[in-house]
Amino acid sequence: MPKDVNEIEKHRNRTIVLRKPRSTDGSAIWELVRECKPLDENSMYCNIVQAEHFSDTCVVAEMNGDIVGWISGHMIPNEDALFVWQVAVSPRARGLGLGRKMLEHLIGRDACAEAQQLNTTITRDNEASWALFRSFAREVGGELSDKAHYKRDLHFDGQHATEHMVTITLPDEEDASSAAA
Repeated sequence: MPKDVNEIEKHRNRTIVLRKPRSTDGSAIWELVRECKPLDENSMYCNIVQAEHFSDTCVVAEMNGDIVGWISGHMIPNEDALFVWQVAVSPRARGLGLGRKMLEHLIGRDACAEAQQLNTTITRDNEASWALFRSFAREVGGELSDKAHYKRDLHFDGQHATEHMVTITLPDEEDASSAAA
């Protein structure tokens, strides 16, 4: 019987709440990004501004009051596209499908309703990100394509790997309904 109690307690402790970030989340977001290598660390100030100015297109995941997930994103000006800048999932919350759940939550928001595609950039060696976005594309019934975009020598002065622009064409609501059936 103790095993059943432990399983119930374990499940209870993994209840996830997805919500819009607040500026007061900035330092916790910054700490989360720092623990999620190979993500590029931005300044804490950057994360505070993202949480405040882009709260409609960003999401945090809380578990027991702690921030364990973060997506920063924005609608690309003059395009019907959501750009996802970073996805961070704490080691404490991995294996729960949290990255995909946050992406699905985000594209369901009113602020992202006009998005016909989701864009992000990923280096070739970031296997976890490739797996996440491929899984997400399959789940929503979207088409995934990629091409080199921010190039090592042209954009990063040889100091950062080439970032590939990943584009996922999002199905319209009718297509998404039939894909889920």
